[in-house]
Amino acid sequence: MSQQMRQRRGQPLFILDEDTERTSGKDAQSSNITAGKAVSESVRTTLGPRGMDKMLVSDSGDVVITNDGATILQEMDIEHPAASMIVEVAETQEEEVGDGTTTASVLAGQLLAQAEDLLDDDVHPTTIVEGYQQAADFALEAIDEQTLADDVDDDELASVAESSMTGKGTGDMDAAALAETIVSAVRQVENDDGVDRDAITIRTQTGPGASATELVQGVISEEEPVHENMPRRLENATVAVLDVDLEVQEAEIDAEYDISNVDQLNAAIEAEESELRDYADTIADAGVDVAFVTGDVEDTVGSYLAKNDVLAFDSVDDDEARSVARTTGAGLVGTLNDLEAGRLGEADGLTVERFGDDEFAFIEGGAAAETVTVFARGGTEHVTDELERALRDALDVATAALDAGGVVPGAGATEIAVADHIRSSSASVEGRRQLAIDAFADAVDVLPRTLAENTGMDPIDALVDLRSTYDAEGRAGLISEGQTGDVGDPVEHGILDPAVVKREAVESATEAATMIARIDDVISAE
Repeated sequence: MSQQMRQRRGQPLFILDEDTERTSGKDAQSSNITAGKAVSESVRTTLGPRGMDKMLVSDSGDVVITNDGATILQEMDIEHPAASMIVEVAETQEEEVGDGTTTASVLAGQLLAQAEDLLDDDVHPTTIVEGYQQAADFALEAIDEQTLADDVDDDELASVAESSMTGKGTGDMDAAALAETIVSAVRQVENDDGVDRDAITIRTQTGPGASATELVQGVISEEEPVHENMPRRLENATVAVLDVDLEVQEAEIDAEYDISNVDQLNAAIEAEESELRDYADTIADAGVDVAFVTGDVEDTVGSYLAKNDVLAFDSVDDDEARSVARTTGAGLVGTLNDLEAGRLGEADGLTVERFGDDEFAFIEGGAAAETVTVFARGGTEHVTDELERALRDALDVATAALDAGGVVPGAGATEIAVADHIRSSSASVEGRRQLAIDAFADAVDVLPRTLAENTGMDPIDALVDLRSTYDAEGRAGLISEGQTGDVGDPVEHGILDPAVVKREAVESATEAATMIARIDDVISAE
């Protein structure tokens, strides 16, 4: 062997770029778990009806005030990859069932905290993962046992919606009334295939309090009439949805016209006027009372339509045009030559109302409307934004309760039952995996403890009372009363959650926690 080869064998071999950072072993595990716990703790105080709000201020000064877990995590500028996984838990929860994002995030963080203690006790990550996965199966069994009924009636549906909204800026006095609005909206768009969630729209406007929120049997358009002299109130109106531009048609080729006298100029102007007048006459002659146009409407056309008492809106976006069509039964018309009776729709009523500086058009299709709109009102812009988030969550959980079927007791009662079932089931598991299963139960216990803490109760005493009441009566939750809380039966107090929300929280939190716990090497490039 040459001296040069011997020198090479004695030198270290670099396979990564010199700017690459690498963290291995317990340092990597500790870093990832700490980051995950930090994100989880950031939303923990928002859990429950007495949870606190967060104020999020962007670089540009925009302010968001909310206690919605998904919104908080989305607004936070999180860079750590492990912490981003907890954000993904909330996003998955939001996309799948629309609520329970804070529950899922807190559970994921507590599973990581318990995993950290197990790692310190030299329990192998694989053992932890296997134990967590088995514990998740036990948890799902307990949720199934706690499910009250597959068919949800209107009272249970209202309880689900109210439980979802309570504490989210709606005000306790308004939550019951808002829940009734949610039930009406969901039932309106329910069919044999389930609830058509996309057929429910939320519109917001500052003004009176949340109690002024109402359900519109149809669509609310933010577009304003194209002419000020158009009618503002119509009954039994014939509606056309036009995917056209009502303006002078431009030639498809470049051309120049030589006009040598005033008569030729007047003739050209009259030709344009005649073309625009024909648009308005065609619409009016078809018996149209209201026209929703996706393209532009020339001012002259608007003037002619106003003279014919036709109400028109232009630059209507495609989604809104489809909603109007569904509400009124109109067909989307691509050319005025296709404007015939079979393509027109009917609206029971159409009203244009002014709210401050804005005008809204209320297109109501009556009881047969296939789309509905929740018109949400709030005293300030921040309150209205939070109310919109609360209503969206309530609509999502009501939809989930009907489509997925089944409700479970809320107020921490299901979590107490889950933790108890996991502990009793772990006795049949041998080896160190049992430690991980029991640790999973301890993580679940943190949820009712957090509810108690946010309610103003002593968390340890509350947890002891919950367990003893559960052992004696088979069901126990934290009931918020006045400025504090008490242990009672959440079903008797109408506190219910969709079972699918609990299942999704367990599954998504377990997946994220086990994925992070298995990482023992982090390689990051500049």
